[in-house]
Amino acid sequence: MIIHHGGLWHLWASCHPLADPLQTDQMTTEYATSTDGLTWTWHGTALSGTPGQWDSRGTRVSAVRFDGDVVTAYYDGRASVAENYEERTGVATGSDPAALTAVADQPLAFSPYQGGGLRYLDIVSLPDGRHRLYYEMTRRDGSHALVTELR
Repeated sequence: MIIHHGGLWHLWASCHPLADPLQTDQMTTEYATSTDGLTWTWHGTALSGTPGQWDSRGTRVSAVRFDGDVVTAYYDGRASVAENYEERTGVATGSDPAALTAVADQPLAFSPYQGGGLRYLDIVSLPDGRHRLYYEMTRRDGSHALVTELR
């Protein structure tokens, strides 16, 4: 996820450990900045799972909003390898985009259907002040659909 804000390019990259082939489904979100969008400076892990919680197996930032000194990130999380492809959406905040903390011990959004997947949220600001949301959601039949809504 890349955005331009405050004269910098900001990147939150989903990273997977590769040392153990049985653990590559785990993920963290790493943070980097750039002045030109080509050369990046890495700042470390911005968000990782909370042990024993719904997002313990992985976190993947999909949308970020800056509001003054507060950074709000929406992220996909899962608790187990079985939930791969069925991540749910959570919220993390912080004053530093390189150090985000989950705000709740439950996801913000999930599908009501088997698997519960609601992931890849993106938020597009519209000229009239409203927002267009896009996300992938598990359907009643178990397939996934791209969904959009106006807020």
